[in-house]
Order: sequence, then C-alpha cells, then structure tokens
Amino acid sequence: MEALIATNVTKHYANHVALNDVSINIPSHSIYGLLGPNGAGKTTLIRIINQIINADKGQISIFGEPLQAKHIGVIGYLPEERGLYKKLKVGEQLVYLAQLKGLSKKEATERSKAWIKKFEVTDWWTKKVEDLSKGMAQKVQFISTVMHEPKLIILDEPFSGFDPVNAQIITKEILELKEKGCTVIFSTHRMETVEDLCDHIALINRSEKILEGSKKQVKEKYRSNTYRVEHTGTFALNQNGFTLLDQKKLEDNVYQSEIQISSGSANHLIRTLTDYTEIHSFTEKIPTMSEIFISLVKGGTHE
Repeated sequence: MEALIATNVTKHYANHVALNDVSINIPSHSIYGLLGPNGAGKTTLIRIINQIINADKGQISIFGEPLQAKHIGVIGYLPEERGLYKKLKVGEQLVYLAQLKGLSKKEATERSKAWIKKFEVTDWWTKKVEDLSKGMAQKVQFISTVMHEPKLIILDEPFSGFDPVNAQIITKEILELKEKGCTVIFSTHRMETVEDLCDHIALINRSEKILEGSKKQVKEKYRSNTYRVEHTGTFALNQNGFTLLDQKKLEDNVYQSEIQISSGSANHLIRTLTDYTEIHSFTEKIPTMSEIFISLVKGGTHE
C-alpha cells in the first residue's frame, strides 16, 4: 500500500498557479524527497496534505483512505516556518503539543522526557524557548513533530539552521524512524541531503511535477555514458565512438580525463586507452541529484 497518493492536485492563488495538476505516489516505509527550487509549489502541496489549505481540484489519499480530518493524528509536520511558543518552557511546550496530538498528559510527559534524555539535553526542560539558540529550538520542534509516533512524517527543510553535528544527529533520527516503519516526506532544495537520505524523489518546478521515481531509477535515466579516467600523461583521443570531454592535471604527470561513449562499451574504451596511456583508475561518472536537478530546472524539461 502507498502511504500517500496525490492525484491531479491543483491550487490557485488569485492569478498565480501554485500547483498545476500534480500527481505523486509515495511508497510506505520510505524517505521521499519532495524537491524543487524556492516557490516551486512544494510547501503548497504540504499544506494541502496537512489540511491547512484545500486544493481547488484533485484528490489525496492517506494509507488507502481519502484524506480526512482524522488523519491529522497520524501525521507529524515540521514546517519550514518554525512555530514554538517563545515564552513557554521547553517541557511545558512539548507536553502541550503532544496533548494536541491526542496523548494523555502522563504519556506526553513521559515521551517528552524520554526524547530530551535521548538528545542529552535534560537541562533544557525548564528553559524558555526564547532562551534557546536557533539550533536548540529546532531540536525541540523536531521532538514535537515525532513524539506522538506518527505513521507519516513531513519535514519541510528540516536542516535549516543546524550545524553539521546537529544535522548528523537529526539524520540519524530520520533513518531510525524509517526503520521503525514510518514514511517520511522530506522537502528540500538541498541536493546533498537527498543523496544521503531519500529512496524516492519527485521534482516540482513552476507548479508542475517534472520528474518522479526511485533515486536509482532517476540516476539510471540520466546516465550520460561518461567515464572518468586517471592516467599517466596526456593524449588526444581520435577514435570513432569516443569523445574526450575534458582533461586536467592532478599532480606531477597524473591526469584526469572525462570520456563519453557514443558507441561501443566500457571494455572497448579501456582496451583503446591502453594504447595511449597507463590507466590508474576508471569509473563511470554517475550524475548527482544536484546535476540532474540543475539541468531539469534550468532547461524546464519534463520527464
């Protein structure tokens, strides 16, 4: 069963089209990257899923059921615009927010204290939110998002404001939540985190979905049959089927070349290169998510 299916979702604001006929399928027990530049429509879709706003057209189902008010209880949402009460103490805040998600005061207190202990910040319990750093407040909001053990977790730019150490801590928690059976929607325009975390992705640009699939499928689709070779000395490649795209010096007499194959095989290329140079390493240049993202967004290409 899919955790979430959005079908032909459309949303207008006055003369602006925020989402135009967007359909996505999010597999259960996965980390799903909802990608796109700022203003692409990601946050609008997230707000519709959270029933903060309504779509003008289209349908959304959660775990096989049409989206309903009751589904708020199975969703944990970390918005990009953080919303903690600055004058409340951390402990009071966590207990209050957990109760809003249906936990009893006793259960909310126990879970809040367990998470504070897990993050090794028990001394925060009596601190006011306004006295916390941005990163500390982010941790508190993350705890409030997952404390009621939601089946579907939506994280909108969750690493905003985190230093590398705390970003690593949150990454570890996200992966653990997935292992426990949660489905995570991870909205970002930071491609480096997508490489590490996401199983599936959808790319939204200018209100439309332009790409969707598993990370492996997407990378396979955009392979360019280009290889990176480290070798001794320079050479000019005058062979049909091979194009020397780039060649640069690394150190002493060691160079790196990028070669694209238009016909033939990698084995054929290796055999050809042995006539020109001594090969130190030979690897396929797999496109990164960042390279795919940039090429599609700049080109305005649809899948």
